[in-house]
Amino acid sequence: MKIFSTYSVKIKHYNHIFKDTIHIYREVVDFLIDVCLKEWNDISSIKGNLKQQQYIERLCHKTADNPDVRYISFDKRFYKFPSYLRRGAINEAIGKVSSYKSNLYNWENSDIKTRGRKPSYPKAGYIYPCLYKTVMYEETGTYEAKIKVYIRNTWDWIYVQLRKSDVDYINRRCKSRKKCAPTLQKRGSKWFLDFPFEERTELTDTGVFEQTIVAVDLGINSAATVSIMKSDGTVIGRHFLKLPKEYDSLNHSINKIKKAQQKGNRRTPKLWARAKGINKDIAVKTAAFIIETAVLYNADTIVFEHLDRNGKKRGSKKQRLHMWRSQYVQSMLENKAHRHGMRISHICAWGTSRLAFDGSGRVLRGKEADLKCYSLCRFSNGKVYNSDLSASYNIGSRYYVREILKSLPAKERLELEAKVPQVTRRSTCTLSTLINLNAELMSIVA
Repeated sequence: MKIFSTYSVKIKHYNHIFKDTIHIYREVVDFLIDVCLKEWNDISSIKGNLKQQQYIERLCHKTADNPDVRYISFDKRFYKFPSYLRRGAINEAIGKVSSYKSNLYNWENSDIKTRGRKPSYPKAGYIYPCLYKTVMYEETGTYEAKIKVYIRNTWDWIYVQLRKSDVDYINRRCKSRKKCAPTLQKRGSKWFLDFPFEERTELTDTGVFEQTIVAVDLGINSAATVSIMKSDGTVIGRHFLKLPKEYDSLNHSINKIKKAQQKGNRRTPKLWARAKGINKDIAVKTAAFIIETAVLYNADTIVFEHLDRNGKKRGSKKQRLHMWRSQYVQSMLENKAHRHGMRISHICAWGTSRLAFDGSGRVLRGKEADLKCYSLCRFSNGKVYNSDLSASYNIGSRYYVREILKSLPAKERLELEAKVPQVTRRSTCTLSTLINLNAELMSIVA
């Protein structure tokens, strides 16, 4: 499979010189969006992105082989517009119009009560141009490059200095990856060149019975609880990531924001920037810890809960839920895992923490069980256990139950479901369910 990653390189000494280039590029895209909307019936009948792009270009751009064009004003309005930039703008416009048309079709054919607001008319928005190599971008030195921009009422080359630390980082980390054409990008008041890198990797194809998985329970109180499991339910490793110092700093920053808001300060950008920075640091350290554990045990798959974060947050911990960056951790881990050939899987999150891993039923947590620590729980048989660790067992077990049943023929699967009825409802599966399933499998084989 292909993996794409992007690294930014800051452009030194320039601030306002690129504004005209971006403004003209967005005007071109808006012009081409209007053309695509008018000619969409013909464009949609053409198969292939390249042929669609060529069709739009023949309608707008006049050449010796194409003297008669339908939209004459394009060449007059955007004189000497670079050819590669024009084709990139055409592809951008086709994509935006295609998305608009499909959304409009879905809106028109949906139920009147639930279809919501009509899709808005497509616009260029805050897009930035891609600087294609040799014609728009060329490296002239280790820390220097020249790019073609709109300057002094024409398209001309300018030399830019690139930040040394950014270039050295790319040369150190991305030697084995394919470097693609950069995109001119603005963040705040600074300008950057965003370089995409392409790499290929092969994911593991190990059978479910030979797999080693890393079951991850991402928590709000503790960063992560990790269990390394085998298909027969054997737990070969348990690891915890607490990060007490970071969470204490995060709570301190949030309390500062609350105090400022109580005094009437509606906007506190510096305080929020600090809180978000600490929160991001927690997410980065969590992802690094999980992937290091997975590499240590040579795991084949990393299993997460499918966490639905939609809807209004309620309760005393709604602030923590808003700050919880579980999706960000999972997206970072997906790229890291694929580089090591590992797969990512998700399971149903219902009841992983509420059900005891030994099959004894629902657990009691915190004040319900007369326990001072919310991270501990009490089973119905009286045993006190770490609730996050129990949840990680259940997460790994649900993955194995699903994959084992998928790998079996229908007749054997139905026979096992009759003998172990708990596997028919995935949201109630626990580690004891996986152990019972394996016992029945061994009896069938024997």
